[in-house]
Amino acid sequence: MENRFPGHRPDRSPTAPPTGRAAEHDRELAMAEMYGECGLLRELAESAGVRLDDTVESLTALDQLLPRWRDDRQVSQWLGTDAGLYLGTVIRRRVPDARWRLAADGRPLMVLGTGFELDATAIGRDWAEQGAPQLAAVYRAASDD
Repeated sequence: MENRFPGHRPDRSPTAPPTGRAAEHDRELAMAEMYGECGLLRELAESAGVRLDDTVESLTALDQLLPRWRDDRQVSQWLGTDAGLYLGTVIRRRVPDARWRLAADGRPLMVLGTGFELDATAIGRDWAEQGAPQLAAVYRAASDD
């Protein structure tokens, strides 16, 4: 005998958690939201009058900032990580089929539609510590602009 309760409909089952591609897509969206925060970079940009609006123009404005943070290695590293995550966020939002993926060691990688992978945080740290590569130039190369 089947247990029945008020409101039971045999044609409806509980919503199952997403599997396969849906779960991967949900994970990537969560990563994208988290990576887009970039707190330290946003503070620096705001104090310098730079608006981070997910455009190549905002990357160009960051490239033009005086690198006063280079005197403090720890700040440079944190800021560089944020800059890389912001670069990846702009690429993800502006370049078709770009997405985040975690490397086996946990590093966030930006994967372009061609399959080419960018180590966004390493690029950002190089930018913060040495000034190169310029963030806007990396974006242009990724987007073929």
